Amino acid sequence: MNRYETKIARMAAGTDTRADFILADAKDADMAAGISAMGRNRTTDDLSPYRCREGYLDDIRAMLELDVVDIMLVSASTLETLVHEGAFNGSRVQPAIRANDTTDLWRGRGSPYTTQRSVPFRSASLAGAQTRLGLYSMTFNGDAEHDAHALECFRSFREDAQAHGFSYFLEVFNPNEGRIAQSDWGVFLNDMIVRALAGLRQAERPEFLKIPFNGAAALSELCAFDPRMVVGIMGGSSGTTRDCLELLHQAQACGARAALFGRKIVDADDPLLLIQVMRHVTDGDLLPEEATCFYHDALARKGRHAARPLGADRCITEGTLLDGPVSMGALG
Repeated sequence: MNRYETKIARMAAGTDTRADFILADAKDADMAAGISAMGRNRTTDDLSPYRCREGYLDDIRAMLELDVVDIMLVSASTLETLVHEGAFNGSRVQPAIRANDTTDLWRGRGSPYTTQRSVPFRSASLAGAQTRLGLYSMTFNGDAEHDAHALECFRSFREDAQAHGFSYFLEVFNPNEGRIAQSDWGVFLNDMIVRALAGLRQAERPEFLKIPFNGAAALSELCAFDPRMVVGIMGGSSGTTRDCLELLHQAQACGARAALFGRKIVDADDPLLLIQVMRHVTDGDLLPEEATCFYHDALARKGRHAARPLGADRCITEGTLLDGPVSMGALG
């Protein structure tokens, strides 16, 4: 078994420790934002503000070689390229594909998709999947007809997955239509997740969840409801380095056992270094503010400078984190 399989097996058996916390690099954003998903261009010899696909692939190859993350989440086309060149040969990192791409994911420049009611949609075919693991996402908006349709599509996916021996983890986004008050997002998601999974036999259930961090109270409630259910968090916007590390720290304190970050990693000054620092936090070696200072010191030793000075980068700027048990130090 690879590292992810070993960790998830220990979680299923109830024998896991904090060292088994699952870290995933979400490099599947090409299925959401296209060209602008590739991350900012850090060179001066190209007029485009974004990198090309090959640069994005180079980041994935480097992350696999570093061997710190447990899951590399990519699009089916990216996985095909990497498998063809043997990038996962001998790797302890579990490849996973984004198995569906609901419309609230779409980030075409100049488009209003994110404010429109999410529509279930699936590009990837499981029949030719080059991995046994994928991500399925849903969005509930408090509209009976829409949410029932989303659950019907989810049932169809599960049947397809079982037919192809395909396992999945389940991502549930916050409502995006405005029908549910933002203050209720956390409890609404908790209830909808539990009721959506209540009718599933064990063989149909996701291996773990990926949800937004809607505050410590909501996350703690979900994690405590059923300790056998592995709850993971998504990263959201880029934020400061402290935001990233504080999110990990607070979520783990609430009972989360996985984190799947995309923009927080791809937009970092040094994604490989950030992942290593994230692991220091989840292992309990460093608190978030200490880890932020460690990150800046390590950048300096490499002769590099962060886009944000340390004073700004050690501030917490994400509102949901300010409501939780902040570890220590400066606030934004």
